[in-house]
Amino acid sequence: MFTAPVNIFFSVLAVSLASLTGVFLLSLHQSFLRKILLSLVSFAAGALFANVFLHILPEIGASFRLVLLGILLSFVVEKFIYWHHCHNLDCRHRSPVGTLMLMGDGIHNMTDGMAIAAAYLISPELGLATTVAVILHEIPQEIGDFAVLLHSGYSRARALAWNFLSALTAFLGAAAILLLHGRVQGIETMLLPLAAGNFLYIAGSDLIPELHKEPKAKSSLVQLLAMLAGIALMWSL
Repeated sequence: MFTAPVNIFFSVLAVSLASLTGVFLLSLHQSFLRKILLSLVSFAAGALFANVFLHILPEIGASFRLVLLGILLSFVVEKFIYWHHCHNLDCRHRSPVGTLMLMGDGIHNMTDGMAIAAAYLISPELGLATTVAVILHEIPQEIGDFAVLLHSGYSRARALAWNFLSALTAFLGAAAILLLHGRVQGIETMLLPLAAGNFLYIAGSDLIPELHKEPKAKSSLVQLLAMLAGIALMWSL
């Protein structure tokens, strides 16, 4: 069990560092970034769906009621605490919404940390697959989040700092699971179906609708190929 906390720490650290991709990718030429952004979203959607159906559900068995509960809880949290992320470069929000986004993002990252920790407590392979799926989602999300903060009046330095601090809440989620493990029997098997529901909600209600905003046949084909690539990556794991 010693290796599990170590793996969890480095995986959560990698997910937190993904928050720094926003400032790096926004430094690229805007036209190039616009071309690749929806492909990144497609890739992340495929990875999230595949992680649920290829890794999490086969590992936990038929806990479909908890998966449904995870979807419903994600909907409720999104209604009360803003975490719906922007996945393009044209988001226009005022400062209070930028602050709300940071709060919602912090809670979202905390749930990611909990999911990663619970996955590693079941098996290293499941933990790795879940970490990769979360990182792939974080990259396009962080680009949009960073853009929202800039449009909300934050300087680049402040946006980067606050986004990184928000990302660090993943450690709180992971720590909570490690503390509860052993005290609450089977906490990881109860949490993973909820995480699966959360991943399905993000991919289905957050990522897929973004892809429908680009209806051109060529773009749709590229999105499909990127989604299949995300699925293939999870399959290979």
